[in-house]
Amino acid sequence: MVRFDQVVGQDHIKEFFRNAVLTGNVPHACILSGEKGMGKRKLAEAFAENLLCEKGGAEACGECHSCKQTASGSHPDLIFVTHEKPASIGVDDVRKQIQDTIVIRPYNGRYKVYIVDEAEKMTVQAQNALLKTIEEPPSYGVILLLTENLNMFLPTILSRCVQLKCRPVSDQAGKAYLMEQLHIPEEKAEVYAAFGRGNIGKMVDFAMSEKFQNMYDKMVYLLEHIKEMDISDLLNCIRELKDDDVDVYDCLDFMQLWYRDVLMYKVTRDINLMIFKDEHNAINEICEKSGYDGLELILQAIDKARVRLNANVNQDLALELMLLTMKEN
Repeated sequence: MVRFDQVVGQDHIKEFFRNAVLTGNVPHACILSGEKGMGKRKLAEAFAENLLCEKGGAEACGECHSCKQTASGSHPDLIFVTHEKPASIGVDDVRKQIQDTIVIRPYNGRYKVYIVDEAEKMTVQAQNALLKTIEEPPSYGVILLLTENLNMFLPTILSRCVQLKCRPVSDQAGKAYLMEQLHIPEEKAEVYAAFGRGNIGKMVDFAMSEKFQNMYDKMVYLLEHIKEMDISDLLNCIRELKDDDVDVYDCLDFMQLWYRDVLMYKVTRDINLMIFKDEHNAINEICEKSGYDGLELILQAIDKARVRLNANVNQDLALELMLLTMKEN
C-alpha cells in the first residue's frame, strides 16, 4: 500500500486530501499536475486508499479487508483507467471504463475511485464525454486526473475540477530521502539532489543510473582539463556523451553547477557550501586561476548556449562558442 509519508514534500496536497477524508468534503474531480517523478501517482493512490479504508482515518490503516484488497491491486472500487493507443485516451476508453461503470454503486464502503494517469492524452471527444460525468457525478464517485500538462485540458474540464499542483521539493529534503531510504553517501546524495532540481523521481533516477555516473566522470575530466584540451577534443567528449544517450542539457546543467561551486568556493572558502565536495581539489585549483569576471562570463556563456540550442542553432557551433569562453577564462 502507499502512504502519504512515502511521498517526499507536497505537504499542501497531503493536507488537502487528509482534510477531505476527515471532513467528508471529498471533491468529485481533481487534477494533480506536475512533472513526471513529482509523486502524483503515489498521492492519488494514497488518497484512494484512505477513502476506501474501512476505518476512515487520516491515514489508511493497512489492516482492514479493504486496505488488503487495495494493496493487492484487487479492490473493485479502485479503477485505473487504461488506454490501448499509447498516444491518446479515446472517447471509448472514457465511456467503457468510467461512464458505463460509475453508475454502479460501490461494492464496499462509500466511494468509487477512478485514477486516470497521463490524462493530458484524452482527446477532445474523450474530455467532452468525461465532462458529462463530472457535471452530474454520483455522490460516491471520485475521479483523479494526473497530468504533466494542464494546457491540454478544455477550460470546461479545468473549471469543474479541484486543481492541485505538485511543487518542487527542497534539495535538503531530496538529499535526506536519498540518504535514509536508498543509503546513498551524503556527498553523492547532494549531487543527485542538485541535479534533480526539485523532482524526487529524477533524483532517484540519477542515483540509480550508470549513465549518470558515466556523464559525471566524463564531465569532471573535461572541466578539469579544459585549459589544455583542444576545442575539437572537448566537442568530441560531448558527442561521446550524446552517443551514450546523455542529454546535452544535462551536460549544461552539470557545467552550471560546477562553476557555481567554483564561484561559491572562491567567495566563501567553505567546502560545506559546495555540491561537488569530492572534487574540492580540482575546484580549488580553478579558483586560483580564474577571476570573478571570468567566472561570470563562463556562467553567461552556458546560459547563452542553452538559449541558442532552444532556438535550434547548430549544436556544435553553440557549444564551441561556449567552450571557447570557458577556455579563455
